[in-house]
Amino acid sequence: MARTLISAPTSAKRGEVIEIRATIGHPMETGFRPGEDGKILPRNIIQTFSCRYNGELVFSAELFSAVSANPYIAFHTVATDNGTLVLNWEGDNGFTQTESISLAVTA
Repeated sequence: MARTLISAPTSAKRGEVIEIRATIGHPMETGFRPGEDGKILPRNIIQTFSCRYNGELVFSAELFSAVSANPYIAFHTVATDNGTLVLNWEGDNGFTQTESISLAVTA
C-alpha cells in the first residue's frame, strides 16, 4: 500500500468552490532507464487518477512516464451535498490505491 497525503476541507457551504490536493508515494519508473546491471528497468508508473464526489466523476487525469515520482495533483470542485470524495490511483503491475474523505455541506 502506498502512502498518500490528501488536503481537503471537511466542511463547506453549498455552492462553495473547494480545493483538493493529493500526493502519493510512488517510484514512477519510466521504463527507459538502465539499472546498475545495464538492463532497462521495467516501467512502473501510475497511469490514471480520478476523483468521484458521491459517485459522480469530478476530476480525472491520465499520467505518463514524464510525471515525477510521488505525483502531486490539485484540482477544484463545487460543494453541492454532504457526501464522500473517493480518490483512486491505478497503475502498472495491478497497482491500485483508493482513499475516501467525507465532506459536510451546510446551507
